Amino acid sequence: MKRINNKIVWVTGASSGIGEALAYALNAKGCKLIISARRKEELEKVKSQCTTPESVAILPLDLNDHENMALHTKKAISFFGKIDILVNNAGISQRSLIKDTNFEVYKKLMDINYLGTIALTKAILPYFIEQKNGHFATITSLMGKFGSPYRSGYCGAKHALHGFFDVLRMEHEKDNINVTLICPGFIQTNVAKNALNAKGDKQDEEDEATKNGILPSVLASKIITALEKNKFEIYVGRKEIFAIYIKRLFPKLLHKIVLKSKVR
Repeated sequence: MKRINNKIVWVTGASSGIGEALAYALNAKGCKLIISARRKEELEKVKSQCTTPESVAILPLDLNDHENMALHTKKAISFFGKIDILVNNAGISQRSLIKDTNFEVYKKLMDINYLGTIALTKAILPYFIEQKNGHFATITSLMGKFGSPYRSGYCGAKHALHGFFDVLRMEHEKDNINVTLICPGFIQTNVAKNALNAKGDKQDEEDEATKNGILPSVLASKIITALEKNKFEIYVGRKEIFAIYIKRLFPKLLHKIVLKSKVR
């Protein structure tokens, strides 16, 4: 096990939810942080609530800004002279039926959740290769392992992340670069409220499954353990985790279970 204490970690989507909780947990472990999100004022709040805010640098970042990821990466490295771990956490969800969903919604989900993550990963990869060390932690979802109604675009983007990062792990193991895929189930965040509807607007509604999900702080602790143990992939949730194994062995059964659950 490699202790995460004193590592330099870049966390995207750190202004709220999972990223915010992870920032607090990492900083409490003695890590120096670069925290990113679109809203600088929210990042300032997160920094002020960290155990050692002087060890936290703020770097506003929009995952849609694919062309400038190299510049953002150069600036991120300049804060502490090094980066050990990149946590790809930022993203957005969706709640709408396929037949009703505008194509532009699918494009936005892929531009942010998939292509934005890939652009940032590609930007820092040469640096990790050069220093012969690095760790990518990518927050996907259990929906990256199986599907669920109303989340077609979200599931598609998360499935794509698994394909890309599995290959990255294979190609760069020789460079001492690690990849950990984090697959949360229902977590108590604003992911449902911020999810896009069929027209691309925020649905601005909570759902019971998310409301009753696991606390972000609990997930943050499990993420840290997974990084220290260099896990390839972890699943975090309650009974929804079993869907992964049912899908693997009895796909038709899972199909029936999901349809009966009526989860939105």
